[in-house]
Amino acid sequence: MPDQFEQLKQKYQPVLDAIQKEGAQLQNVNMDGNQLYIKATATSEASKNRIWDAIKKVDPNFADLKHDILVDEKTQTYTVQPGDNLSKISKQFYGDANKYKKIADANKLDDPDKIKAGQQLIIPAA
Repeated sequence: MPDQFEQLKQKYQPVLDAIQKEGAQLQNVNMDGNQLYIKATATSEASKNRIWDAIKKVDPNFADLKHDILVDEKTQTYTVQPGDNLSKISKQFYGDANKYKKIADANKLDDPDKIKAGQQLIIPAA
C-alpha cells in the first residue's frame, strides 16, 4: 500500500504536470505534517493563475495541500513561434492581451504587428 506522501503526490500529479507545462521551476515537493507541500516559481502571474486553477480542479478545498507558488519578477526572453502575435504573447505572460504595448516598448518595435518566428523578445516583468 502506498504511503501518504505517494498518495498525495499521485492525487496532485495534475498540478505537478501543470507546473512543468507552464515552465515553472519546481523547488520542493515533500510532506509537511499530513499535507503535501509544493513550492514552485512561475514565470508570470498568468502562469501562476493557471497552476492555481489546476490545484482547484484537483480539490477545491485542498485541505491536504500546502503550496508556495511565487512569480519570478525578473525580465525574461521569449522566442516568437509561428502564429504568434504580441497580443497572444501578452496574454500568455500577463494574462491580458491588451498589455502587448509593454512588450512592444521594451523591444523598441515601431510596428507591433511585425514580429517573426524565431525572433527573440524581451518580456518585462508585469
